[in-house]
Amino acid sequence: MLLSDYQQRLRDRFLAAPVQPTPAPWKPLSAGRTPVGGLLGIGFAVHPDNGHDLVMVVSSNGHGLFDAVTGEKIARDYDPDPDTSTPDCSPGLTCPGLGPIAGTPVHVAGRFGGGLHYTTPDGWGLDIVSPDWPNTRVLLSADGNVYKDPPGQGWWHIFHSNYSTFRAAGFSSSGLTLAVATSSDLTIWNRSTLDIRT
Repeated sequence: MLLSDYQQRLRDRFLAAPVQPTPAPWKPLSAGRTPVGGLLGIGFAVHPDNGHDLVMVVSSNGHGLFDAVTGEKIARDYDPDPDTSTPDCSPGLTCPGLGPIAGTPVHVAGRFGGGLHYTTPDGWGLDIVSPDWPNTRVLLSADGNVYKDPPGQGWWHIFHSNYSTFRAAGFSSSGLTLAVATSSDLTIWNRSTLDIRT
């Protein structure tokens, strides 16, 4: 299939963009990539006690729950109920929460479909592109145009899944956490506050 000149220019732009660290105020968790074998999908929840964003991971080896502020794994279920162990068992693509969110359904995005937030209340955005499919790139933007501006000027290529199968990427509903999942690991960035401009 032939690409139009415009499509070829976009493809070349994304292929040439180097992977860059996330800009302030986004900070990667100190753990970097957290290995999760057989990862199928992720979802977000909120800790009922401290209000921290939580990232729930669904894998072929069970369910895990991470604190998105500290990176700590706060709950693990190696043997979830087979009737609810993957999100495709539910019409809403959910799995039951565990640990402090036990009994609360969590929407999961990944291998079985679904989606996460691609924007935050204060204007950050994500674009997921695959100019060299099946490899996937995650682009973070803030008042930038990924289709026009140079990389590093309003948008950043922050993740390149050229080593594992991309599963999902998105923001928590609070807009304070950004997570990317592949079939082999989880990467989390966070920030402490929103920057709502009046």
